[in-house]
Amino acid sequence: MTATDTDIRFDMPLYTVAEAARYLAVPTTTFSSWAKGYVRRSVERTTVGRPLLSVVPSNGPRASVPFIRLAEGMVLAAIRRSGVPMQRIRPALDALQETIGVHHALASKRLYSDGAEVLYDFAQTHRDSSEGASAKELVVVRNGQQVFTDVVADYLQRIDYAPDGYARLLQLPEYERRQVVVDPTRSFGQPMFIHGGARVADVIDRFHAGESLSDLADDFGVPTVELEDAVRVASRRAA
Repeated sequence: MTATDTDIRFDMPLYTVAEAARYLAVPTTTFSSWAKGYVRRSVERTTVGRPLLSVVPSNGPRASVPFIRLAEGMVLAAIRRSGVPMQRIRPALDALQETIGVHHALASKRLYSDGAEVLYDFAQTHRDSSEGASAKELVVVRNGQQVFTDVVADYLQRIDYAPDGYARLLQLPEYERRQVVVDPTRSFGQPMFIHGGARVADVIDRFHAGESLSDLADDFGVPTVELEDAVRVASRRAA
């Protein structure tokens, strides 16, 4: 029996595309293109990009993204933040999936342990191509070993893996103090504070209703400095 037979991380849609994009701090159109692919037409040519993720089919604005796809999207968000064009890194991601040899490779602990070496080898093999150059931008050599660049490594360190090797918890990237997580087994996967266990949305709603941070800290058991970070993120999203 595989993890996908019984595991809600893989099968239960928890997020809309817009929610997933918001949690990963990427534009909704970006996450949508990762999940559904894209077609871009110009005078010279038509470019078709296949999906990098898959979603559970749905009609309308209902949840369609399982937790495991959010975890994969977090890795793509790291690549995006590093400045590497996604269309150029797609062949390297294909090579990574094939070499690591597991489903959902981007959400696998093997990406964290072996991915940098795979991308480095791809870059060496394709050194004369733009795809190889892009793969090389994600990897550095330190102490004789291939490791991910700081931007990608920071995101990967925010992923906690279950004993089966797949992601089980994410520390969302917008929060500087790493105090807000998504866990598919708690609060239906909605962002929550590690300290106190309150849903972020509930705390922010009460803040917007006029309650003070000190009162919220007392009620929810969340340190004030973490509440300040959450308010900062919410304010930036609303701007």
